[in-house]
This record gives sequence, structure tokens and C-alpha cells, in this order.
Amino acid sequence: MELPLVVGVDGSDPSLAAVDWAVDEAARHGLPLRLVHASLWERYEGRVPSFARERPPGEVLAQHIVASAAERARQRGPGTEVSVDVLPDDPVSALLAAGHEAWALVMGSRGRGELAGLLLGSVGLGVSARAMCPVVVVRGGERNLRGAFGRVVVGVGDLPHSLGAVRFAFREAEARGAILHAVRAWRTPAPGHAAGRPTDDGTSAHEERASAGLAEALTQAVQEHPDVDVRRTPAEGPAHKVLLEAAADADLVVVGALRRHGHSGLQLGRVAHTLLHHAECPVAVVPQRV
Repeated sequence: MELPLVVGVDGSDPSLAAVDWAVDEAARHGLPLRLVHASLWERYEGRVPSFARERPPGEVLAQHIVASAAERARQRGPGTEVSVDVLPDDPVSALLAAGHEAWALVMGSRGRGELAGLLLGSVGLGVSARAMCPVVVVRGGERNLRGAFGRVVVGVGDLPHSLGAVRFAFREAEARGAILHAVRAWRTPAPGHAAGRPTDDGTSAHEERASAGLAEALTQAVQEHPDVDVRRTPAEGPAHKVLLEAAADADLVVVGALRRHGHSGLQLGRVAHTLLHHAECPVAVVPQRV
């Protein structure tokens, strides 16, 4: 049975944008959609006697949130299977648990009640830095959100840490009929460093190694997805800045994040952290176990 695409909903505008994006994503991949709302209303309001006529306000609000999100999803994607859950837990814990049986987790860039000026809400950061399945934070401009550019960007680091992100990006590009732009950053070494001296054609040894690294990381995925149009770019500069620029006119940017065994804290590198806060398109963070 196909794992569902799980969406965190809380009634906020960013979470509704995440529902819209997830409906389209589910349709592209033929996935069921599971809408999850985490609520601790019972902890603060307490259970009411079974004979009581009125339901607690917290329960009413939670059910209203998931029902409204489900109705929105069904109207946008009539052919998509939609289910809903209200989980008695905090949002981060609930979504991390749901991610163990999810194709991916999708959420908005901020939650209900968080300040509009926040670049990324606490739930999005906590889940992106700890989930064991891909996490998509839906953010960016209207054209990026509706997939108007026909372009998926993936940041390619060292093997084997980039393989998960590369595979995810190829699947996305294929499902969308989009160009895949694979980017690997490289830096010019300090003046006088032998390894950075120009070659006969004017390029540097560092740029050549970046190109070779791109080719190696993409080889297997290219064979598995021969119809995907791939553009390779070894770009000079800090990786987080290079990818931010590349993502400006993309429908999705994909990066990897290492998950070290036995490490329970946040595991999110500088590149992923920067993109989650500043990218102008949705950001997919794909975990890679090490």
C-alpha cells in the first residue's frame, strides 16, 4: 500500500497553502493525502462527562480545522483520497511520529499564532531538522508555488550524503515534466594555492573536481530516469548563496540533511537552514542516514 503524503494543518494561511501544494503533489505521484492536526486541548481543558451536551471549545476547533482543510483538499483534487486525524500531542512530536509512515511531510512556513515576520516557524524548523522522511516546507512566491517555472533545483554535495536528495529531485522532475538543475558549489582557494591554479582552458582544478563530483552523484539517477532533462552547474561561491540564487526561479529546491544514528537533537546543515528561512520557492529537505 502506498504511503500517504502527510500534511500538518492548523488553520493558518501558510498551512492552507501547504494543503493546496500537497494536493497537487499527491495527484502528480498518485498518493493518498493524510491531513494531521495536533492538539493538546484535553490537557488544558480536561475531558467533559459523557452526558455533557456541549463539546469543549478545543475539540470543536480541532475538528473544524481538519474538516475545513479536508473540504479544501477535496475541492482542489476530487480524485485524491483524503483522510484526517486529530492527534493528542504537540505538533512537532505528532508530525515526526506520522513521518515514520509517510511518503513525505508537508507543512507551511509558519503556524497559527506565530508572528508574521518570522521567516520560518518553530514547527517547520523542528520537523525539518529531525524527521526521517523527506520534509517539504511550502514557501515562496505565487509563480513558484504553482510550478510556473518548470524547474527543480537540487544541491549536490559529497557522496554518499547527497544520494537521497538526488533521487528525490529526479522523481520530482520526472513527475512534473520539469528540467532538473543540479548544482554543486566550489570555492576558489587562497591566492598561491597550487590546487586552484587555472588549467589550460582557464578553469580551475577545483571547478573540474566539482564537475566530476556532479557527474558521479548523478550517474545512477540519470540511468533510472532517462527522460529527465538534466542541467549541471558547478558554481563558484558559498553553497547556501549559490542555491538561494538558483532557487529564485524554481518550483522546488531539494537539499540533503544528515541524520546521525543516536543523535536526538536538531540535525540541519547551514545550507538547508538558510534555504528554509530565505528561499523563494518550496524547500524539500531529504534525510540521509550516516
